[in-house]
Amino acid sequence: MKNLDLALIGNCTIGALVDGRANFTWGCFPRFDGDPVFCSLLKDTDDYGFFSVELTDCEQTEQHYLENTAILVTRLYDRHGGAVEVTDFAPRFGQYGRMFRPMMLVRRIKRLSGSPRITLRLRPACDDGAGRPTVTWGSNHIRYVAPTFTLRLTTDASLTALLQETPFFLEDTITLLLGSDETVHEAVSEVGRHFLEETAQYWREWVRSLGIPYEWQEAVIRAAITLKLNAYDDTGAIVAAMTSSIPEAANSGRNWDYRYCWLRDGYFVVNALNRLGATRTMERYLSYIVNIAANSGGKPLQPVYGIDGRTELEEREVPALAGFRGMGPVRIGNLAYRQVQHDVYGSSILAATHIFFDQRLTRRGDEALFRRLEHLGTQAIRCYDQPDAGLWELRGSARVHTFSAVMCWAACDRLARIADGLGLSERAEYWRDQARQLHETISQRAWNQQRGSFVSTFDGDAMDASLLLLAEVGFLEAGDPRFVATVNMVEKDLRRGDFIFRYVEKDDFGEPENAFLVCTFWYVNALAAVDRREEARALFEKLLAHRNRHGLLAEHIDPNSGEQWGNFVQTYSMVGLINAAIRLSLRWDQAF
Repeated sequence: MKNLDLALIGNCTIGALVDGRANFTWGCFPRFDGDPVFCSLLKDTDDYGFFSVELTDCEQTEQHYLENTAILVTRLYDRHGGAVEVTDFAPRFGQYGRMFRPMMLVRRIKRLSGSPRITLRLRPACDDGAGRPTVTWGSNHIRYVAPTFTLRLTTDASLTALLQETPFFLEDTITLLLGSDETVHEAVSEVGRHFLEETAQYWREWVRSLGIPYEWQEAVIRAAITLKLNAYDDTGAIVAAMTSSIPEAANSGRNWDYRYCWLRDGYFVVNALNRLGATRTMERYLSYIVNIAANSGGKPLQPVYGIDGRTELEEREVPALAGFRGMGPVRIGNLAYRQVQHDVYGSSILAATHIFFDQRLTRRGDEALFRRLEHLGTQAIRCYDQPDAGLWELRGSARVHTFSAVMCWAACDRLARIADGLGLSERAEYWRDQARQLHETISQRAWNQQRGSFVSTFDGDAMDASLLLLAEVGFLEAGDPRFVATVNMVEKDLRRGDFIFRYVEKDDFGEPENAFLVCTFWYVNALAAVDRREEARALFEKLLAHRNRHGLLAEHIDPNSGEQWGNFVQTYSMVGLINAAIRLSLRWDQAF
């Protein structure tokens, strides 16, 4: 049965998921939101959409990342003493004064022992899984020609064995380079070796530059590498996940395409990158967000944009793909781009605030950028008490969501701080006054006297997990009795075992069945904030135990079985892990 015990490889241009037997099950070309060339993860047949290495009489497998890299090693053992080692990665390293990150996957297969007999099956898909490319070949390459792209496999393996999928004895090491339709002039084995060495060095140097906590170092490093892999270098966008349409729960119909950039993620992602000291990635991501905000032309911001900044993400169902475990539909595009979500103004300005105060950044904020951001603040004032789809993108209803209103307050509050920093005293006073008025209204209308806590909507009585962020964004002090009471009420209403649900009310698809993982990380942080630190640490350890064997997390988790569900690898979940670990860890100067 298909599961999410997968590894992610990539180079910030493309990414791919690899299963425990070295099978590429998901990967899009020429970039994250492109055509899924590998899509067997969402197919109910094994006829095409994958790249496998099959060892005859295989009886045991092992798999791990090379330490502090995005390079995956899979070992396959047969029952006769034969063994092979498969190394998979996408090249990424500095060259000629710029970053070399081609649209390429590299696969090196090495004989470890015995006389292993393997079969290579490279069967790419095209047209969203509906077809297979035309195949042509030359002296040492195979071309896969699709209507919108051509891939070239350059290799020193037998082309006949590849084209006819015939088994052969592996005598030494073979190298396969799958990428754009360009000639490789050097020896394939030498290119593969060079790319491997340089890519390993790049990742290890990148990890060395990070600021990590004393505790849970391995978990944070893997989460940081994964967050980096979800960043699209060309524009700076960071996708919510690499995949589309893995359901949030079995047969739930909650199948969405997450290969895009949500503005709501901005604040949390930037905080994680800042705390890690990953300033280059942070700066590129901030540039993406600020460009979208500045180019809005006074129009309301969308919740989600394409990784190239495009605004229209038309949603359609793909009949050729049956879905994860046959649980369709498979969707390409995301209609959330049409939704009204007022929290985006606060998310964008909270993220952009770093540009004005972080002296490490090359491009610093100035008055001209501040004036552009003020347009977003004006939008926030207009809409903070108006109905929207909310953080959780409810498709069938609109209400005045407390979190959306609080984020509109945050937009005004941070604009006041930016104006102060720029010496614009009149504008600072104006935005302080606006923030004060919003704070008063929210404090009245989102507080439920009977429940003794803040609630998810104005004049409502239900809870949702975003209320755990009231102290995080500065709306309340952590010691405020109202925040303590709200944390307790979220715990009472939304906790199921070790997990916090985002909400438990029925929505467009019925009652939620699985827990949204990042909400439990928010809860961990809230426990720490209200002086329940030991509880927070114990729960955090339990969350870590639910990662897959590679230290990765999806979007949702079944609170009963612990099985992961939803799109994978989920940026929100990995960012939640990073932020919680840094908050809870002993400081380095306390450790020795």
